[in-house]
Amino acid sequence: MKFKRSERLIDMTNYLLAHPGRLVSLTFFAERYSSAKSSISEDLTIIKETFEQRGIGTLTTVPGAAGGVKYLVGIKSDEATAFIDHLCSVIASPERLLPGGYLYMTDILGHPETVNMIGRIIAAAYADKQVEVIMTMATKGIPLAYAVANYLNVPVVIVRRDNKVTEGPTVSINYVSGSSKRIQTMVLSKRSLAEGSKVLIVDDFMKAGGTVKGMVSLLEEFKATLAGITVFVESDEIEERLVDQFVSLIKLTEVDERDKIISVSRGNYVNN
Repeated sequence: MKFKRSERLIDMTNYLLAHPGRLVSLTFFAERYSSAKSSISEDLTIIKETFEQRGIGTLTTVPGAAGGVKYLVGIKSDEATAFIDHLCSVIASPERLLPGGYLYMTDILGHPETVNMIGRIIAAAYADKQVEVIMTMATKGIPLAYAVANYLNVPVVIVRRDNKVTEGPTVSINYVSGSSKRIQTMVLSKRSLAEGSKVLIVDDFMKAGGTVKGMVSLLEEFKATLAGITVFVESDEIEERLVDQFVSLIKLTEVDERDKIISVSRGNYVNN
């Protein structure tokens, strides 16, 4: 079946967006559309230019017989900043304040469009870093981890606080909670992470950073490599931070229970 060029462009774009980070050969597209490689190459140039102009991402070309083209997700800095500013205004609503100074975040982390955008913003920062696995801590970080993983087209591993019979043999470590200074345990299935994997840690909230530091220590047990650490919200009301190198989208600067004031600002993602 012979495709019109407009049909090829639409289908190729859809295929590339659905398979981010995957190397696709020109032969695959040529056979798929019964077209010459020269025509496919021209189509890919159009798609690449459009992606870059619209801030969707870019296409990278790998030369040689085993080469091809690969879609890497992206986002314009002003679009990411505007979205982060919007989230700041949403989180700063006094109605989110819970007893004990906690914030209600379930609606944000449960909204598909919002979580999808957060995932895209984070993934865009690591699109060219050869990340192989996303790691998070159960439970609230799971939606964010899967959103990022979807754009990087990599698996997710979930660290838990207790053993699950369905996980099989596990590796466990003890770590010190940064906020409560209590000794806690985290476990990860031995089958979930291959030795030497390049791992991006993604979590919803970080206070002192004890949980994140624990995950970093867990990576060492698997002889895995840390690609980076990104959190949705970091708390600024902390004397000692256990993690130095990390990226945050939003910074929580003050929570006043008595006057019901929540102060938030952009995290360091905007300046990175």
